[in-house]
Amino acid sequence: MAWARWGGHPWLVLLCAYAWGHPKSLDQREDVRNCSISPPYLPVTAVNTTAQLTALRQQMYIYNLSAYIVPDTDAHMSEYIGEYDQRRAWITGFTGSAGVAVVTMGKASLWTDSRYWTQAERQMDCNWELHKEVGTTPIVTWLLTEIPVGARVGVDPFLFSINSWESYDKALQVSDRELLSIPVNLVDLVWGSERPPVPSEPIYALQEAFTGSTWQEKVAGIRSQMQKHLEAPTAVLLSALDETAWLFNLRGSDIPYNPFFYSYTLLTDSSIRLFANKSRFSSETLQYLNSGCTGPLCVQVEDYSQVSGSVQAYASGDVKVWIGTSYTSYGLYELIPKEKLLEDTYSPVMVTKAVKNSKEQTLLRASHVRDAVAVIRYLVWLEKNVPQGTVDEFSGAEQLEKFRGEEEFFSGSSFETISASGLNAALAHYSPTKELHRNLSSDEIYLLDSGGQYWDGTTDVTRTVHWGTPSAFQKEAYTRVLIGNIDLSRLVFPAATSGRMVEAFARKALWDVGLNYGHGTGHGIGNFLCVHEWPVGFQSGNIAMAKGMFTSIEPGYYLDGEFGIRLEDVALVVEAKTKYPGTYLTFEVVSLVPYDRNLIDVSLLSPEQLQYLNRYYQIIREKVGPELQRRQLQEEFSWLQRHTEPLTARAAPTASLAPLVTVSALAILGWSV
Repeated sequence: MAWARWGGHPWLVLLCAYAWGHPKSLDQREDVRNCSISPPYLPVTAVNTTAQLTALRQQMYIYNLSAYIVPDTDAHMSEYIGEYDQRRAWITGFTGSAGVAVVTMGKASLWTDSRYWTQAERQMDCNWELHKEVGTTPIVTWLLTEIPVGARVGVDPFLFSINSWESYDKALQVSDRELLSIPVNLVDLVWGSERPPVPSEPIYALQEAFTGSTWQEKVAGIRSQMQKHLEAPTAVLLSALDETAWLFNLRGSDIPYNPFFYSYTLLTDSSIRLFANKSRFSSETLQYLNSGCTGPLCVQVEDYSQVSGSVQAYASGDVKVWIGTSYTSYGLYELIPKEKLLEDTYSPVMVTKAVKNSKEQTLLRASHVRDAVAVIRYLVWLEKNVPQGTVDEFSGAEQLEKFRGEEEFFSGSSFETISASGLNAALAHYSPTKELHRNLSSDEIYLLDSGGQYWDGTTDVTRTVHWGTPSAFQKEAYTRVLIGNIDLSRLVFPAATSGRMVEAFARKALWDVGLNYGHGTGHGIGNFLCVHEWPVGFQSGNIAMAKGMFTSIEPGYYLDGEFGIRLEDVALVVEAKTKYPGTYLTFEVVSLVPYDRNLIDVSLLSPEQLQYLNRYYQIIREKVGPELQRRQLQEEFSWLQRHTEPLTARAAPTASLAPLVTVSALAILGWSV
């Protein structure tokens, strides 16, 4: 899945376009609201927020605040947040996934990126101003014009990362304003009984067949890292939801598309404290956790709300607490004296989780075989139904969900399906709705980016297809995206190389002709965990590649207002076989869905690229073909055979790009590991 933001980390926003309409130019387009007339003109979708803003300002007055900031995350810096944490959506009416709201005594403003401008205008009433920028700087700049010197800006510290807090705090201090930590969330106070209830579904243990190690083995491994660390930490504090889920092999359903539950963990050298709603654990699960004893391998389940007091009490002793700053909220961070902190960007659990053991690798591979069956069934279904004009983007996404739902161990989608036809495919993060969608057509490109959550693994695959006659430019763009996918997938590189150092290999074929894409090239992926699993990937903030990691590889190209192309596979980092001794790595692609032959210009492929592609098709036949036959899906098996026929060169191929890519990548990025 191409992404502009996940796990609380900002990234590039691809397009100045949006999914709720098709303007000539966003920069020239007027606000769909007209707040200058009386009564104001508002779309029927706008939400009246007068009552909630009045109530919030009353609370601000009580706390002597001139402004209050409402971010778009939860206390765990999650990419997706549950209904219980949709504070910004409730106070603004705007339901997009990215945006920060700021309320003063006289104004209310929202900052969001170009994907959501029109959605925000259609959902917000005239109480709200829309600012078409993102980041701390424009928000602080606006605040300095709206609140006086000496004013206090309130925030819930549990909804701010350490870096976000420090960024706001420094900018405001320089201008003689104060950022104030208020542990009681003011939006929660005024939301009151209207707020969705705290999730109460059971928290359950995964069957041993779907885990790479027991939770006891994982705990022992983390404690071993604590003991070997030069700074001798006495505890590890886990804040990210996937960290606790992974450590104890537990899963829940509190967060959309992610099998997590609200929780923290404080793991010391002699005790284990899990902060969650104890009533959600069955007696069997509590027994599984050895919660009835007090030894070093007994999990003491404490109430979720007690984490602050427990961490503060623990930090009062002679201790050293190891945290990952990327996912620890400032609310917890400020409870621990600085001299008692051991800070890394990522916790030892986050880093350990990124490298899958042999059993976890086997599980993930198996989930991708079944997922390929579902996607192939869908592609066959589309070929039959799109020419009849009976399929739209939304109904197509629903049909794919149905096919995935028939696969063994399926537990839901891993993210909202991107099902985009024609010009909507140029919107990298577009998803249709029941009300707003386009029909699929044989005359247009169709981009499908989707994934599933299975008990044995998480999947994410993107394919772009055209059932009619694509233009020469569409074929060239598609083939160059495919070349980028192939060149990065077949790359051999030294162990411990950072992903950012090799990312250019995915772009070289596009750069050669003046094309590019604006999103990331790949992200880590979990075992029935996050579809965007940090810290693996090709960004500057990712850790070095290591054997056993899984990452997506997903170059693309987007022509605004016309079409979009993305080809995404999940790949395992494996040891490469080289002519001379040394430790080198490469990728083994585990996604198993053929590319669209109709869009490939074979003349652009080098002999090495063509050989790689045909070998990949043979692997698909060997792994997916038997599963289709076992399921007696003969039509799909015949389709697979046709679409994985070896490709042959039709013209003299170009020289291999590998030497040029190497020179280009190293010259532009500089070589360091």
